[in-house]
Amino acid sequence: MCQSLRDSPLVGLFQAGYTELTTQLRQVAPPEVAAGSNPRAPAGRPTIKSLTAIDRSLLRAAAVEVSKLERRVPFLATTASIAPFIGLFGTVWGILTAFQKIGQAGSSSLAVVGPGIAEALIATAAGLFAAIPAVYFYNDFTQRVKAFASEMDDFAMEFLNIVERNFT
Repeated sequence: MCQSLRDSPLVGLFQAGYTELTTQLRQVAPPEVAAGSNPRAPAGRPTIKSLTAIDRSLLRAAAVEVSKLERRVPFLATTASIAPFIGLFGTVWGILTAFQKIGQAGSSSLAVVGPGIAEALIATAAGLFAAIPAVYFYNDFTQRVKAFASEMDDFAMEFLNIVERNFT
């Protein structure tokens, strides 16, 4: 089942918890020795050494999975914050060009200032064209990462409940 769902962050979480669980179960003494050392354990029932170790492995795996999910999010944040300034720089450059042409021509006709103002508007539009989708997708991806993190927390708690119920 893990192969068919390998893109899900829950798979990494499950694999980490399952690996720790099986490692602990392999290290447990034979049932007749274990029953003598723990009178409450029924004979033949496998027990784990540390539920806390399984919890730690799940927490570690969750942190790795969240890091994978957040890998490209800073690029969106950077684009969203820088793009307007690039557009603003282009706007200032276009207006400076328009003033320079006014000075050279000695008049302020539309033919003289039009190209500089057009460049300024194009630069502003380009900055907004990059910034607006970046902000939208940054917020969308951040919300999705939070939702996945919550699902991973729920999954980890359920995994621990099942382990505790069956192996302690």
